[in-house]
Amino acid sequence: MKIFLVEDDDAIGTGLKYSLEKEGYEVLLCASKEQALASWEKSQYALCILDINLPDGNGYDICKYIKSKEDVPIIFLTASDAEVNVVMGLEMGADDYICKPFRINELMARIRTVLRRAGKGSSKEEADQVLTIQHIKIYPNEAKVCKLNTQTNEEEQIELTALEYRLLLTFCNNRGVVLSRTQLLEDMWDISGDFVNDNTLTVYIKRLRDKIEKNPANPTIIKTVRGMGYIVEK
Repeated sequence: MKIFLVEDDDAIGTGLKYSLEKEGYEVLLCASKEQALASWEKSQYALCILDINLPDGNGYDICKYIKSKEDVPIIFLTASDAEVNVVMGLEMGADDYICKPFRINELMARIRTVLRRAGKGSSKEEADQVLTIQHIKIYPNEAKVCKLNTQTNEEEQIELTALEYRLLLTFCNNRGVVLSRTQLLEDMWDISGDFVNDNTLTVYIKRLRDKIEKNPANPTIIKTVRGMGYIVEK
């Protein structure tokens, strides 16, 4: 699916485009109202994500233009949750809004919800997206992770932070591939524009193992490859 993204902040725009592409979306990124209006192509996009404050106008103007051409789902990005901003966007036909700073998995969940409401997703697609690693199940559409209780044979939800969840998805999307610490650090780009440092990565891997491994001292899911990095086997 193609997403039309308008965001003037380079760090946020680049980070968000990268995150969306990692989730399998194709993204066109524009940094201004002028660029957005010039780049818009009818019937090309499944969803639009529009920043409200732009250097040469605002996202409301782009929303009006797009809605005059076709009824495509729209999510607004706003630096304020002021009621007037929210109401104005919704009255223009926007489907949802999210306030900065936001967690990337929250935005992904909202995107999937809006696409489902617009009839652009299917139950088969959602079922195909359930990921299983040993006793762990990941439900990307709900940003939910569960582990199987071998005694009761029931699933128990695991509470992960946004970065822990992102780290787990990175491993799942690269099963059978050794990921270096540098690759993991690059992938764990935070939407605020900050990078995760090497020491923080070590802490997050330990915390993730504590939550998903049966024996964190002897991990069988996220394995260390000495001198190279980490791997989750196929």
